[in-house]
Amino acid sequence: MAEKVLMKGNEAIGEAAVQAGCQCYFGYPITPQNELTAYMSKRMIEEGRVFIQSESEIAAISMCFGAAAVGRRTMTSSSGPGISLKQEGLSYIAGAELPVFYVNVMRGGPGLGNIAPAQSDYFQATRGGGHGDYRTIVYAPCDVQELYDYTMLGFDMADRYRNPVMIAADGILGQMMEPLVLNEYKRPDDLPSKQPWQLGDPSTKDPIWMTSVRLGEGELEEHNLRLQKKYDEIVKNEVRYEETMIDDADVVIVAFGTSARIAKTALGIAREKGLKVGLFRPITLWPYPTERLNALADRVKKLLVVEMSLGQMWEDVKLAVEGKADVHLHARTAGGVPSEDEVVEHIEKVFASKPGETVRNF
Repeated sequence: MAEKVLMKGNEAIGEAAVQAGCQCYFGYPITPQNELTAYMSKRMIEEGRVFIQSESEIAAISMCFGAAAVGRRTMTSSSGPGISLKQEGLSYIAGAELPVFYVNVMRGGPGLGNIAPAQSDYFQATRGGGHGDYRTIVYAPCDVQELYDYTMLGFDMADRYRNPVMIAADGILGQMMEPLVLNEYKRPDDLPSKQPWQLGDPSTKDPIWMTSVRLGEGELEEHNLRLQKKYDEIVKNEVRYEETMIDDADVVIVAFGTSARIAKTALGIAREKGLKVGLFRPITLWPYPTERLNALADRVKKLLVVEMSLGQMWEDVKLAVEGKADVHLHARTAGGVPSEDEVVEHIEKVFASKPGETVRNF
């Protein structure tokens, strides 16, 4: 039977990375993810692997490029301002098709902001974040166990698709402690070999170019269209979500991460009041579960998005339902965390709303 321990979210990510075979970690301190960097500074050395506290976030992501290019399982982590600094490097990594796993433990913004939990890096995560046409697989766990499990999966998906993969967490998930089952990592048998493309293989006769620069006429467009086929394949195969009490619901809450935890408690309170409420939780923020939400809107005509940003995911929900349902919003920002009572009160307002009316709290 797998061992069960009490562990902080940031540390759970670190231990999962070690178990998944992370060979190189490059990072720079920033709250509220510092425990992850500190944990890796110990565990990677214990395992005889590479840990570097880089001189900057830009240096860290550049090191990830180099380590991934020679086939090493590679990772970095930060919070909002640090992830912003890594965006150019992430665009290069996506353009060169390198597998890199990274973590954003989100804090309040914009700017330096504060160290309170937030979900306002949603656009940054789901729209690539850097320049050019590229996509990043984004997992949004809602508890410490999922932080552990999706970190392991993230390394595998990075290797499977030769693409950056991220965990979108927040200050609450990173700092909270919960019981955790240390599931054993099992490497999938069907992961593709890195030998055809990785640098430094002495058996390779022809030179390998690891670059995102394509200056020939039409060359970059051809490359981007090929990348798009890969992204289409990811959309086809990797969408993940969870549904709670959906079947008889008249109103469905859409929330991810910490907001989903709060919404689930609010759902229980609302049900006790006789309100038929369900919860739809996107686990992949990209690829987003657009098709399922669209199908859900054929029956449920009122949705309530609960998020710790000023309606960033709200936009994706509205795009998904294509006007077939009213999409309401309960938002907190800049480190504000919604309470269960706030959400229940908003649920009641949604039930009382008229068709075509939008109820939001700001």
